[in-house]
Amino acid sequence: MSIIRNKSGRIAAALAFFLASATAASAFTACQVTDTGGIDDNSFNQTAWKGVEDAKEQLGIEGRFLESQAETDYEANINSLIGGNCDVIITVGFLLGDATKTAAQANPDQKFSIVDFAYDPTVPNILGQVYATDEAAFMAGYLAAGMSKTGVLGVFGGINIPPVTIFMDGFHAGATYYNEQKGTSVSVLGWDPKAREGLFTNNFDSLDDGRAFAQNLYDEGADIVVPVAGPVGLGSATLAAELGADKLKIIGVDADLFFTDPEHKEVYLTSITKRMDATVLDVIKQAMDGTLEGGILLGSLENGGVDLAPFHEMEDAVPAELKQELEAIRAGIVDGSIKVAPK
Repeated sequence: MSIIRNKSGRIAAALAFFLASATAASAFTACQVTDTGGIDDNSFNQTAWKGVEDAKEQLGIEGRFLESQAETDYEANINSLIGGNCDVIITVGFLLGDATKTAAQANPDQKFSIVDFAYDPTVPNILGQVYATDEAAFMAGYLAAGMSKTGVLGVFGGINIPPVTIFMDGFHAGATYYNEQKGTSVSVLGWDPKAREGLFTNNFDSLDDGRAFAQNLYDEGADIVVPVAGPVGLGSATLAAELGADKLKIIGVDADLFFTDPEHKEVYLTSITKRMDATVLDVIKQAMDGTLEGGILLGSLENGGVDLAPFHEMEDAVPAELKQELEAIRAGIVDGSIKVAPK
């Protein structure tokens, strides 16, 4: 207090502002409702929660979460946070779209944001976080086609919903682009982008399914597999580790699986990353400064919202020429000269 009494009024005012700001930040609470799979799923729930944890560290806020064990928990979990001193409620996953919209419309003064979903028309108090994951997946498809020894790639999903199939679309398109450029005939098993049909486990939590689906694709000749199914993919990585990365490589999704699945890090060629942590942090900043409103927050290659993870231990295995081609593809996607999803 002697500083305030003995120094100028400007110092006192600055200190008062600092204390008020710190109090405001500590009084702010971000609440998250997960999809099934848990907060530590090595995938989208965990990555989104990292955004809250980053906000806690950088902005001094409070954060808490509720885990959904089944789809029947969505509505109850969201409603339990209403009136619970949550300045923003962040729901994670396409499947929470209906429950989030119902709660938001019933509570127009509560701010919401949802990961992997957007509304048309927009809901005034929900900001949708969506990602152009097909852009990064396109690069992954080109990479996989260039790295495959068998000329057969595999992909499977958790559930046939847009946040899953957008990965599969991009991966298939990237492999197709490789064939067009190189005159090759690398095939992709597990997804038909025209028929909108493919291989799906119909869950996001069974490691046994991840192993079985990868085994089936491997038996059909695939030496690189992309499991777009959250924690299910950990089962695929287990199989690849047993077979050896020289026989089966995995491309992860959502997070950089080299780090989040260190037990099997040697089998990951790369990962198609979706920076949900970055968009969640951005949402919290908007909620804190009062600018959060309904609409869409898009993560893309251009703004770093999606990307292709480093090759890590496989860095030397990827030819320099292929790396250069990938960088050219990145630039082409960003400037629009390469169409990821041609009409």
